[in-house]
Amino acid sequence: MFVEFKSQSVPTRARSSWQAHLVDQNWCDFTSEDHAVWDILFMRQIKLLSGRAISPFLDGLDLLELAAPGVPELSGLNERLLARTGWRCVSVAGLVPDEAFFAMLSDRQFPIGNFIRTRAQLDYLEEPDCFHDIFGHVPMLAHTGMANAMQLVGELGVEAIAAGLGHHVARLYWHTVEFGLCREADQIRILGAGLASSFGEARASLEDESVERRRFTMEEAISAPYRHDAMQPLYFVSDSLDAAVDALRSTTLSNLTALEPTSA
Repeated sequence: MFVEFKSQSVPTRARSSWQAHLVDQNWCDFTSEDHAVWDILFMRQIKLLSGRAISPFLDGLDLLELAAPGVPELSGLNERLLARTGWRCVSVAGLVPDEAFFAMLSDRQFPIGNFIRTRAQLDYLEEPDCFHDIFGHVPMLAHTGMANAMQLVGELGVEAIAAGLGHHVARLYWHTVEFGLCREADQIRILGAGLASSFGEARASLEDESVERRRFTMEEAISAPYRHDAMQPLYFVSDSLDAAVDALRSTTLSNLTALEPTSA
């Protein structure tokens, strides 16, 4: 049994606009080469992330049976995910606008690109594909605390965009859900999906001595710009997974408004 948060504040227009971005997964169109690429990516990340990723991420891979060979078919994945936390994966053709993205999250829908990188792109692809979306993000959606926090981030994102503060929520999301680190068992480990799905950056985020690892605070995270086309020069480290979840759940539009500079 999962506990679902009920949205109270997301405008009806925003809550329905994301449906225009849906496409069929067309799972049958994935080729044997596509499935082979998934398997290569999956196996090397599993080996790399042992001892580097937080345990709920690795648990989520098992709970959702993501070790099965080939690109997962969303219908089967959704049966398992819905039963745990009430989330669904929906297929999209690529990146969706921020308002639609956050509206999807507010409805417990996570967008999954309906394509996968080529063998020549194993190490880097700027636009997120289904490997990043499924392997990187979906395991943590099987964790009740993160699943509920992600819905609230979606609601906050829609509100913030309407108030002209969408950039703050984008940064909060980036520095936690995408590229966040957190402490577990007295070690710094990977939390974010962008790190979990990246062969090079997963290692660099923990081992590269030239990058900064700064204790996470909401105020600093939403003030810190980020790079979407290169490895990050800065990673925020939450005190624990629970602390990261609490920060995502407790950030409000009032918090964001208070951090805006006042005009003279």
